[in-house]
Amino acid sequence: MSDYAEPGVITELPAPTPKDLQIGVDIGGTGIKGGIVDLRTGNLVSDRFRIDTPKPATPEAVAEVVRRVVDELQGRDLAPDPESAVGIDFPAVVKNGMVFSAANVDDSWINTDLEQVMSEALGGRTVYGLNDADAAGLAEATYGQGRNRDGLIAVITLGTGIGSALINDGVLIPNTELGHLEIDGHNAESQASARAREVHELSWKKYGKRLYRYFEHVQMLFSPDLFIIGGGISKNPEKFMPYFEDQIRTPMVMAALRNNAGIVGAALWAGGMLPERQRRGEA
Repeated sequence: MSDYAEPGVITELPAPTPKDLQIGVDIGGTGIKGGIVDLRTGNLVSDRFRIDTPKPATPEAVAEVVRRVVDELQGRDLAPDPESAVGIDFPAVVKNGMVFSAANVDDSWINTDLEQVMSEALGGRTVYGLNDADAAGLAEATYGQGRNRDGLIAVITLGTGIGSALINDGVLIPNTELGHLEIDGHNAESQASARAREVHELSWKKYGKRLYRYFEHVQMLFSPDLFIIGGGISKNPEKFMPYFEDQIRTPMVMAALRNNAGIVGAALWAGGMLPERQRRGEA
């Protein structure tokens, strides 16, 4: 079964105060973007701010760009407390603030303390870091299609690769990296990502069959209660969903937060709305 509709809108609230706001920063392979998030609703209170990811994307170079992004956001008329924590998502395995892999960034990030590097760049401000797909998944589970749903939610993003986040009864199971599952002898994201469809010049029908194999495998491993599909491709579900949705027993919906999900999830991770033990990777 499927549902392409947007979730219900969160009820309007009084104008936010600084205590309602948190800065989230999304570090990607091509761009580093940040925003100020109203944690009551998951909405951005002003435009995002973006700077290209430096090349090479070393810890020092990335930290300097993050500083510029945070400084710009903090200087806006409506901004959080300048001593509040900043949430930062990162395209790698992140555990207790440490980076253990590197995708689309310099290899010098491996075994680097993301939170310490960023905190030093921000003048000692507290930083909480997490995997980028986990940030997007938390945002979607909290404010988007997973809002008010119990059980195990699997958020799968289809883009350059395949990102994944598992949230069980509101608790994140971090760093799942389900894009690297082996499907029919191949790394899943080399066969079923949105980029793979373009590289292999697949018709939507053939691509749908590959997605079926992927979602069938994830379903077999985890038996989730809901699949949420994100990434740019989720804007056009009618092109690929008809080729496999009826063969997957788990309900499937399209993500609602789209390009803001990483920023929102990073802000949420830092904002005290999640248990401290979960933020520190002990859940």
